[in-house]
Amino acid sequence: MSQERGGQERPESQEEDDRKVRRREKNRVAAQRSRKKQTQKADKLHEEYESLEQENTSLKREIGKLTDEMKHLSEVLKDHEKICPLLHCTMNFVTIPRPDALASCLPR
Repeated sequence: MSQERGGQERPESQEEDDRKVRRREKNRVAAQRSRKKQTQKADKLHEEYESLEQENTSLKREIGKLTDEMKHLSEVLKDHEKICPLLHCTMNFVTIPRPDALASCLPR
Protein backbone atom coordinates (compact mmCIF):
# COMPACT_ATOMS: atom_id res chain seq x y z
CA MET A 1 0.00 0.00 0.00
CA SER A 2 1.14 3.55 -0.65
CA GLN A 3 -0.09 6.87 0.59
CA GLU A 4 -1.75 9.46 -1.56
CA ARG A 5 -1.25 13.16 -0.93
CA GLY A 6 -4.27 13.36 1.27
CA GLY A 7 -2.79 10.78 3.66
CA GLN A 8 -5.13 8.01 2.58
CA GLU A 9 -3.70 4.60 1.76
CA ARG A 10 -4.46 3.04 -1.60
CA PRO A 11 -3.61 -0.40 -2.88
CA GLU A 12 -0.65 -0.57 -5.27
CA SER A 13 -1.18 -2.12 -8.64
CA GLN A 14 0.80 -5.10 -9.81
CA GLU A 15 2.38 -2.87 -12.45
CA GLU A 16 3.68 -0.46 -9.79
CA ASP A 17 5.04 -3.37 -7.77
CA ASP A 18 6.83 -4.74 -10.83
CA ARG A 19 8.27 -1.32 -11.60
CA LYS A 20 9.59 -0.98 -8.03
CA VAL A 21 11.12 -4.47 -8.15
CA ARG A 22 12.81 -3.72 -11.48
CA ARG A 23 14.07 -0.36 -10.20
CA ARG A 24 15.46 -1.95 -7.01
CA GLU A 25 17.14 -4.72 -9.01
CA LYS A 26 18.62 -2.18 -11.42
CA ASN A 27 19.85 -0.10 -8.48
CA ARG A 28 21.31 -3.19 -6.78
CA VAL A 29 23.23 -4.13 -9.93
CA ALA A 30 24.48 -0.55 -10.37
CA ALA A 31 25.63 -0.46 -6.74
CA GLN A 32 27.50 -3.77 -7.21
CA ARG A 33 29.19 -2.40 -10.33
CA SER A 34 30.14 0.77 -8.49
CA ARG A 35 31.60 -1.15 -5.53
CA LYS A 36 33.53 -3.45 -7.88
CA LYS A 37 34.93 -0.47 -9.82
CA GLN A 38 35.92 1.23 -6.57
CA THR A 39 37.65 -1.94 -5.35
CA GLN A 40 39.53 -2.30 -8.65
CA LYS A 41 40.66 1.32 -8.43
CA ALA A 42 41.88 0.80 -4.86
CA ASP A 43 43.72 -2.38 -5.91
CA LYS A 44 45.38 -0.55 -8.80
CA LEU A 45 46.45 2.30 -6.50
CA HIS A 46 47.86 -0.20 -4.01
CA GLU A 47 49.87 -1.93 -6.76
CA GLU A 48 51.19 1.43 -7.93
CA TYR A 49 52.12 2.30 -4.34
CA GLU A 50 54.02 -0.98 -3.94
CA SER A 51 55.85 -0.40 -7.22
CA LEU A 52 56.83 3.14 -6.24
CA GLU A 53 58.02 1.94 -2.83
CA GLN A 54 60.28 -0.63 -4.52
CA GLU A 55 61.61 1.99 -6.92
CA ASN A 56 62.22 4.38 -4.02
CA THR A 57 64.15 1.71 -2.10
CA SER A 58 66.21 0.92 -5.18
CA LEU A 59 67.00 4.59 -5.78
CA LYS A 60 68.03 5.06 -2.14
CA ARG A 61 70.39 2.09 -2.48
CA GLU A 62 71.84 3.60 -5.65
CA ILE A 63 72.30 6.98 -3.92
CA GLY A 64 74.19 5.20 -1.13
CA LYS A 65 76.48 3.41 -3.59
CA LEU A 66 77.14 6.60 -5.56
CA THR A 67 77.84 8.53 -2.35
CA ASP A 68 80.35 5.86 -1.30
CA GLU A 69 81.97 5.98 -4.74
CA MET A 70 82.16 9.78 -4.60
CA LYS A 71 83.83 9.62 -1.17
CA HIS A 72 86.33 7.05 -2.45
CA LEU A 73 87.12 9.06 -5.58
CA SER A 74 87.49 12.25 -3.52
CA GLU A 75 90.04 10.46 -1.33
CA VAL A 76 91.87 9.17 -4.39
CA LEU A 77 91.95 12.70 -5.84
CA LYS A 78 93.14 14.19 -2.55
CA ASP A 79 95.94 11.60 -2.36
CA HIS A 80 96.88 12.25 -5.97
CA GLU A 81 96.94 16.03 -5.50
CA LYS A 82 99.67 15.56 -2.89
CA ILE A 83 102.02 13.98 -5.41
CA CYS A 84 100.93 15.45 -8.75
CA PRO A 85 103.81 17.36 -10.38
CA LEU A 86 101.40 19.45 -12.42
CA LEU A 87 99.91 20.96 -9.28
CA HIS A 88 103.33 21.68 -7.74
CA CYS A 89 104.97 23.24 -10.79
CA THR A 90 105.85 26.89 -10.22
CA MET A 91 105.47 27.63 -13.93
CA ASN A 92 102.03 26.10 -14.21
CA PHE A 93 100.50 28.66 -16.52
CA VAL A 94 99.64 26.28 -19.38
CA THR A 95 95.89 25.87 -19.57
CA ILE A 96 96.01 22.60 -21.51
CA PRO A 97 98.63 20.19 -20.15
CA ARG A 98 100.88 18.37 -22.60
CA PRO A 99 100.32 14.62 -22.94
CA ASP A 100 103.86 13.84 -21.74
CA ALA A 101 103.24 15.86 -18.58
CA LEU A 102 100.06 13.92 -17.94
CA ALA A 103 101.83 10.63 -18.46
CA SER A 104 103.94 11.24 -15.37
CA CYS A 105 100.75 11.60 -13.29
CA LEU A 106 99.10 8.42 -14.49
CA PRO A 107 99.54 5.16 -12.56
CA ARG A 108 101.91 2.67 -14.15
